[in-house]
Amino acid sequence: MSKPETTALAAQQAGEATLDRISWIKLSSVTLPLATPISDAKVFTGRQKPMTEVAFLFVELATEGGHQGIGFSYSKRAGGPGQFAHAKEIAPTLLGEDPSDIAKLWTKLVWAGASVGRSGLSTQAVAAFDIALWDLKAKRAGLPLAKLLGAHRDSVRCYNTSGGFLHTPTEQLLENASASLASGIGGIKIKVGHPDGKVDLGRVTAVREHLGDEVPLMVDANQQWDRPTAQRMGRALEEFGLIWIEEPLDAYDARGHAALAASLDTPVATGEMLASVAEHWELIRNEAADIIQPDAPRIGGITQFLKLAALAEHQHLQLAPHFAMEIHLHLAAAYPYEPWVEHFDWLEPLFNERLHISDGRMHVSSRPGLGITLSEQARAWTQAECELGSRP
Repeated sequence: MSKPETTALAAQQAGEATLDRISWIKLSSVTLPLATPISDAKVFTGRQKPMTEVAFLFVELATEGGHQGIGFSYSKRAGGPGQFAHAKEIAPTLLGEDPSDIAKLWTKLVWAGASVGRSGLSTQAVAAFDIALWDLKAKRAGLPLAKLLGAHRDSVRCYNTSGGFLHTPTEQLLENASASLASGIGGIKIKVGHPDGKVDLGRVTAVREHLGDEVPLMVDANQQWDRPTAQRMGRALEEFGLIWIEEPLDAYDARGHAALAASLDTPVATGEMLASVAEHWELIRNEAADIIQPDAPRIGGITQFLKLAALAEHQHLQLAPHFAMEIHLHLAAAYPYEPWVEHFDWLEPLFNERLHISDGRMHVSSRPGLGITLSEQARAWTQAECELGSRP
C-alpha cells in the first residue's frame, strides 16, 4: 500500500473523536562531537574505546491542524545509523493517524518492526516518535510536559556527572566539582571501576575531603566489577556516606545486584543500560536496586517510562533517570517520591533553550511541551534526513 493510500485509510477509519491527523514527519540523524574524548571504567578495562561523539535521532511531527512536536533518541559509540534506518522504515505508519492516540501508535510502531524485537535499537527508534507525540500533546494543551503528566513538584534535585569521568586527573576533578556546585547543581557523581581499586578509593577520598560531608556524592562503576570486587569495594566505600553506588555489576545481573543491595548500607542504583520495561521488571521483582535509573529514549519513550514509573512507585523505589535531562526533568517532576536528575551539558549546543538550575535543583520552565527547539548548530551537524507527507 502506498503512503497516500495509508493516509487515506487512516482517515477513513477515524471517528468523531479524532481531532487532528499527522500530516508530516521529518527524521534527522545528527552527530554531536564531544570536546574531549570521554573514558569511564569500560575504557580502562579495554571493553570500549574513548567516546568522541553521540549520535541522535530527531523526529519532528506536524499535523493538519498546525500542531508540532519534537522528540529524540540517541546512541553512544555505535547504533546511530541503525536507529535512523529503522525509524525511516516504520515512520509511514504514523501518517494520517490521530496524534492523541499515543499508546495505540506506540504499539503500531513496534509491530511495524516486530521482527527485530521489542527492545534495543528497535524500541530506541520508536522512542523518538513517542517522545515527539507527547511533546505535541503538551504543546497543544499549552502546558509544560510535567504539568500535562501531573507534576508533584516544579523542580527536581540534580547532580553532575560530566565532570567526573575516569580520564579526568584528580585535581581537575576537584575543580570541576566546585564549579558544578557554584553553578547551582546540588550533587556530584564521579566514575569508579578503575582496575586498581586503590585508585578509586584515593579519588573518592579526595573528592569527599574537598566537598565536605554535607554535599551529596555518588559513584558509578559502569558495570565493571565482578561480585567479589563489588562486595569489597562496596564495604570500603561505606565510610563516605554516598547517596548511591551505581552499576556495580553487569546490568543484567539482577541476583547479584539484589545480594549486594541487601548487604550494604549504601543504596544500589542501576537500570540505565536496560532497553525495555520487561528488563527493568527483573530488577524490580528481584529487589535488585534501591534506586531505579531508566532512560526514556532507551526503553521506548515516555509511554514506556510511565509504565515503569508506576511499577517503581508500587515498590517504593527512588528514581534517578539517566542522561537526557531535557526529557527526564519532566518525568522526574511527575514521580511521587523525590527523585534526582542527571545534569549533562553535552546536549546544550543542540537546543536554543537552556534549563534553569539553582539551589541544587533543576526547574521546570513555563515553555509548553519539552520546551526545546533545535538549534542551527544541530542542523549543521545533520548527517542524514528524511521527510514524509506534507507540511500543513
